[in-house]
Amino acid sequence: MSDQLDPFPADWSRALAVVAHPDDLEYGAAGAIAQWTAQDRTVAYLLASQGEAGIDSIAPAQAGPLRVAEQRASAAIVGVGDVEFLNYPDGLIERTVSLRGDIARAIRRHRPDLVVTINHHPTWGPGFLNQSDHINVGSAVFDAVRDAANRWLFPEPGIEPWSGVRWVAVAGSPQPTHAVNIDDTIELAVASLEAHREYLLGLGDHPMARAEEFLRQFAEQTGERFGGGLATSFEVVPM
Repeated sequence: MSDQLDPFPADWSRALAVVAHPDDLEYGAAGAIAQWTAQDRTVAYLLASQGEAGIDSIAPAQAGPLRVAEQRASAAIVGVGDVEFLNYPDGLIERTVSLRGDIARAIRRHRPDLVVTINHHPTWGPGFLNQSDHINVGSAVFDAVRDAANRWLFPEPGIEPWSGVRWVAVAGSPQPTHAVNIDDTIELAVASLEAHREYLLGLGDHPMARAEEFLRQFAEQTGERFGGGLATSFEVVPM
């Protein structure tokens, strides 16, 4: 794999981002999403869970609605108004036929050229294990893209199959191939992560709670492989 990252594909107009939890997109991908919506591209979000088990100090029954509200506010900051939740149990998401079907049906409704998802690999890099929700949702996305194109799988009256997904872009992948410059949108990216206020408070003094410091550090590191400046990376898989 080359150490340098390629420019992200530009010939597309609609994207659907499918992740496991509120905040998944905000730890990097939101800077690119802000660039895309500023270019009049359409981006929608589909979240498998409400993230209700993600704040140790707040019970799931209260945390779920709170995190839904924070995610909607966060998405609006980067120009995304269409945010849907599938309400699978946070922390217990499995790679099931049901999950594949829900994602496939969303792909058919939104008819995207591009699907964005979260890292589905076992690690984020050496020494940093991934968690099962990310692995299972990200893996199910690849199945669902193919399922959405097959009219005999998960049929719905009046909804045609969709075979127009050209790429799946994996955010946070330890095997990145492409990048997006976010010099102009880093502040929006930081604000979108800071919108997850209660979640960040729940992290205490963890480095991931320091939104601007965390995002800028990784954006600078990625930018070193993408001509300088600030950037966010993706593993782009042609479909």
